Amino acid sequence: MSKHRKQFTREFKLRAVELSYQRDNMRELAAELDIRPALLYRWRSEFASHQGSSFPGNGKPILNEEESEIARLKKELADMRMERDILKKAVGIFSRSGGDSTSL
Repeated sequence: MSKHRKQFTREFKLRAVELSYQRDNMRELAAELDIRPALLYRWRSEFASHQGSSFPGNGKPILNEEESEIARLKKELADMRMERDILKKAVGIFSRSGGDSTSL
């Protein structure tokens, strides 16, 4: 039996973060909001680091120009590494066959 993940609106998260700065006891606030305290702390840190662009939805952060370029380059690097590894394996397979093309 799988559990359903709760989904929270951006407004709910922003309000929770706002309340967390006004209240002293984060554990009580989390209990009132029916969330884990760790989730509240994570929302606070995300809000502190991204301010207006925090909580865009579906777990996809809004990246600035530099961050999106870095993400694109990391993806391209991962693709190149995968291609390189495939070619290394192919060279190893063909070098073991002794050059005979009829050894199938």
